[in-house]
Amino acid sequence: MNTYVTGAMIKRLREQKKMTQQQLSQMLSVSDKSVSKWETGRGYPDISLLEPLCKALGVSVVELMSGEDIVNTNKSFNILRTKLYVCPICGNVIFSSGEAVVGCHGLTLPPLEPEKPDYNHNIQIQRVEDEYFLTVSHEMTKLHYISFIAAVKDNGYELLKLYPEGNAQARFKISKVERIYYYCNKHGLFLTEI
Repeated sequence: MNTYVTGAMIKRLREQKKMTQQQLSQMLSVSDKSVSKWETGRGYPDISLLEPLCKALGVSVVELMSGEDIVNTNKSFNILRTKLYVCPICGNVIFSSGEAVVGCHGLTLPPLEPEKPDYNHNIQIQRVEDEYFLTVSHEMTKLHYISFIAAVKDNGYELLKLYPEGNAQARFKISKVERIYYYCNKHGLFLTEI
């Protein structure tokens, strides 16, 4: 039953709530036999029941569908644990300050693995008064471009979205910037330490 929602997860969460199958079934307006089928892998809850099921079990839809508990072990922001995710469908950029299960458009997104800049993705960083002026040596066509440049600081981040046929440039205040990330729509994420 791992392809949709794990029955073992539903059962474990239900039991943690000290709920019977009948009590859960009444909350969802289904039969207790339906809940039994879900938990034993002989059936799946209808997609329309996911949100009410998650509410009853006290978890998010992503958590239920991943089959794993999401536990906050990251008690404070640490720049070394920064993770970035990009949706291949809509281009959403999501930052996390540690491990996370991130989804967009029904996909579970893997964290991007940043690479060191290569010859085709070289970045120039100039200090201009109290700002960094960044320029990425990269074409900016409709098919191949730098999608964003982000400055990660010890207390958060600042992101500049870029568009095809524009310039691959950005300005960020120098204060507390420690890392620069930038994303090529064909070659992935690049990282430069300041």
